Amino acid sequence: MSSIKPGPLGAFVVRPAGAIAALAIALGMLCGCAIAPDKPQRPAVYDFGPGATASRPATRQAPLPALVLPEVEAAGAFDGTAMLYRLAYADAQQLRPYAQARWSMPPAALLRQRVREGLGVGRAVLSGGDAPAALTLRLELEEFTHVFESPQRSAGLLRLRATLLDTRTGTGQLVAQREVVVQREASTPDAPGGVRALTACADAAVEEVARWLAQTPVPR
Repeated sequence: MSSIKPGPLGAFVVRPAGAIAALAIALGMLCGCAIAPDKPQRPAVYDFGPGATASRPATRQAPLPALVLPEVEAAGAFDGTAMLYRLAYADAQQLRPYAQARWSMPPAALLRQRVREGLGVGRAVLSGGDAPAALTLRLELEEFTHVFESPQRSAGLLRLRATLLDTRTGTGQLVAQREVVVQREASTPDAPGGVRALTACADAAVEEVARWLAQTPVPR
């Protein structure tokens, strides 16, 4: 079947119905492309940065006792890679995840890397199965959030429980325990600002744990 349409000079031309159908389909496809939703945006992935970028010189001092550092334990909310924040001015009890930002690995794993790097300056830091006859440092991550006091003011908050055990004789005797709480102001009220603040919290916590270990008398 064909249709008759006026030509550009008023003459009538015959167009096959198939051509008209093809034109309609093409126009429909163009319209569909114009209104198709954009591809979902991938969340930004963060960690604590590269850490030390050069080898440290060997110390001439007597080395500190070797330390076993097991995997850092974490509260259920911090087991995954979600980057969490709290609106303290609205509902401080509610944990909210950033939709377009996440950690490269669970915060407890990132923290363990930082602790191992920091403490490894003055002593050997070993994994759980490497040296059963050594001191053991157990860490529990209880809070690791970006807390908003107002829409424009926020800070990173880290709360950590450190327990030092004497496992050199296999008894696991408690030597000392310490609660570490660190807050660092965020430079911007968004996910990148929270990352920088929480990274600063982690570094400060490592320094505090290192000082505490150095000051804690160890049974002989």
